[in-house]
This record gives sequence, structure tokens and C-alpha cells, in this order.
Amino acid sequence: MNRRQFLNLTTLASGAIAVPSLAAAQKTLVIDTHVHCFAGKQDKRFPYHARSPYRPDKAASPEHLVKTMKAAGVDRAVVVHPEPYQDDHRYLEHCLEMGRGKLMGTILCFADRPGSTKQLPRLAKRGDVVAARVHAYAPDRLPPFGKPELRALWKLAADNGLAMQLHFEPRWCAGFEPLIKEFRETPVLIDHLGRPLQGTPEEWGRVARWADFPNTHVKLSSLKGTRTYPHREVRPFVAKLLKAYGPERMIYGGGYSAGATGVSYRTARDHARYFLGDLKPADQVRVLGGNAAKLMRFV
Repeated sequence: MNRRQFLNLTTLASGAIAVPSLAAAQKTLVIDTHVHCFAGKQDKRFPYHARSPYRPDKAASPEHLVKTMKAAGVDRAVVVHPEPYQDDHRYLEHCLEMGRGKLMGTILCFADRPGSTKQLPRLAKRGDVVAARVHAYAPDRLPPFGKPELRALWKLAADNGLAMQLHFEPRWCAGFEPLIKEFRETPVLIDHLGRPLQGTPEEWGRVARWADFPNTHVKLSSLKGTRTYPHREVRPFVAKLLKAYGPERMIYGGGYSAGATGVSYRTARDHARYFLGDLKPADQVRVLGGNAAKLMRFV
């Protein structure tokens, strides 16, 4: 961390930043846009789905989340409905009720699974659901690219005021591009920087070029170190995305888990802030909460 990055980090930590172009309620909010909550294996009220790709043992509850948020200085958070529950949203709704006023949520519907999308309008009407998420990372768990079912899900989300949230490995991202172009008024949230370390530079380059579509927003999350496979540094990818999208279209997320404490959660946010060290303090504040406050209707 260079001197400028350190000084910016220190200034942000002091809480003395103001953003003249944002509404007062959006100036100081810190918003984590990527939280997973789990009831754990012991809570029989919220069983994992039969098609769950993984099953966490420990609970990462909304009660613990809200408590940890307070200790870490996180004002609001978005609970991203995780795959162990598939399209059963009972635990997400439990989380949103427990964290009312502090939590929003994203849902997971499967375009090609009978009956899965029928619940979307009801969930959207809650007012605290902001996006529908689609996964594309394993050959046996891909959305129906190029088929009417995926377009129908996208349109249903758009008609109900939801963003589309995309989690993918770069090799699959081309399948989403026609719908990003078609539904230009529908916000698109790109999870985890588009996972640059899990694709070739050519594959991931498409994610950077999506900045040409003004409805796209990229998430500063899943910030791996250089010792993980394939041993590439993530910082140049962040810099490229900041140049392409600008700080106005980047949002922050990550750091909460079953074992999180106020200290560990704050440390994770400081790690994310490190990647923003070349930005002006006001732009750092936008990434850490101001952008999400507008995009996800936090007040």
C-alpha cells in the first residue's frame, strides 16, 4: 500500500467524507451487497434442497449478521439467496423479516425448471427483493442460453422491477450478452468482478467490454490473494474495470460468514478499500455504499 492509498484509507476511516452529488441519506451508508446466510444443517425448518451443490454445516444467521454489521460499521446488506436452497426462498424471507429495514435480498429462479419462475412476482412485491440471480459456472448447471425460457425469466424480472444478477465463469458470459443488449433499461449486476482469475484474458475481456452497456454494474467482491490458483494478481483486473465502468458503476460486497466478527468483517471491507486506493475519497464512498443506495433502493 503506497502513501496515497494509506492516507485515503485513514481519511475514510475517520468518517469525515461528504459526497455533494448524493442525497444526504446516501452520503455515509456502507452497504455490503453480497452476503450469504444459512440456517445450517441442524435447523430442520429450513432444509437444504435435494439439488444443493454444497451444504454448510454451520449457521450464518440474520441475527448474527445484523449484530456483526453493527460492530463492523456496515449499515445495510443484501442477502444473496445461496444455491443450497435452490429456488426455495423460505429462509431468505425469514432473513428479510429478521433484518427488516437493514437487509434486502436477491432471489434464485431457474428459467428451465417447471414452476420456478412463478414465485418471482410475489417475491418482487415484498419491496425488499432487488434482483434475480442466474448462475453459469458448471457445464451441468447452465441456464438455457439462446432459448425462450431464459428470455422469459429476464423479461419477468424486468417487468417486476428487479435487476438481473449474473454469477458466471468467463467462458460462459457470451450467452448473456444478447439479453443485456435487449433489456437495456434493466440493471445488470456482475458478481465477483466477472471472476477474472477463472478464465482466460480473452474470455474475461468481454466482461470489461460490457461497460459499453450503461445498464451494467460490477461487484467488487471475492477478492482472492495471489497465492490461490492460477496465481495471478487481481488488482490489475480491478483497475481495468474501474477505468471501463467508472466508480459510479462499481459496488462492494463480501466479508460476512458464519465465523465473522466485527473485526474480521471490518478488515474484509478495508481489504476491498485497498483496491480503491487510487480513487478520490468521494468515489471510494460511492463504491462502498453510495452506488448501492441508489441502485438497490436503500434509504
